[in-house]
Amino acid sequence: MPARRLVLASTSRYRRELLERLRLPFDVESPGVDEQACAGEAPALMALRLALAKAEAVAARDSAAVVIGSDQIAELDGASLGKPGDHARATAQLRAMRGRVIVFHTAVAVVCREIGFAESALVPVTVRMRPLGDAEIERYLHAEAPYDCAGSAKIETLGIALVDSVDSDDPTALIGLPLIRTCALLRRAGIDPLGETAESAGA
Repeated sequence: MPARRLVLASTSRYRRELLERLRLPFDVESPGVDEQACAGEAPALMALRLALAKAEAVAARDSAAVVIGSDQIAELDGASLGKPGDHARATAQLRAMRGRVIVFHTAVAVVCREIGFAESALVPVTVRMRPLGDAEIERYLHAEAPYDCAGSAKIETLGIALVDSVDSDDPTALIGLPLIRTCALLRRAGIDPLGETAESAGA
């Protein structure tokens, strides 16, 4: 039986680069999902809803494909911190975050309509930020311009200098795709990154 087509429902280059670590052949498609929060929606639930919505949107185009959707929402004092989009908003976010504990809720969902599979998982990452000075914030933002990152920080690069500690049981979750959970869901959907079919498909 031929291997199922694997699709990443995301235009994020960070998630694409993370999924490439599994050495599985995959396609990338934009899910085209409205990412606005629902009224009163908790950040963790929003991340789960959007991850599943993204996977479902792409799975609707190819019922035989196994589709991965993911989303990340940063939470400070119960409120969501989205992608800043520009320098001013990023500055405001980092000033609000300094010396504080932020929880990054990273969700992943895997859907295959043909086999009736649709499961998701949520991985929280607790980050304690350093008490950053305004000059440090400005230097960081000018160095990396992380305006497409929730919480205004690229922890995988210079953003690591912004934090005191990171606590998570899935090391890639903070970057945008929790690969331990992703592998577990893919295996349940019939795709094993260490299986014979996956190995031959990637050869």
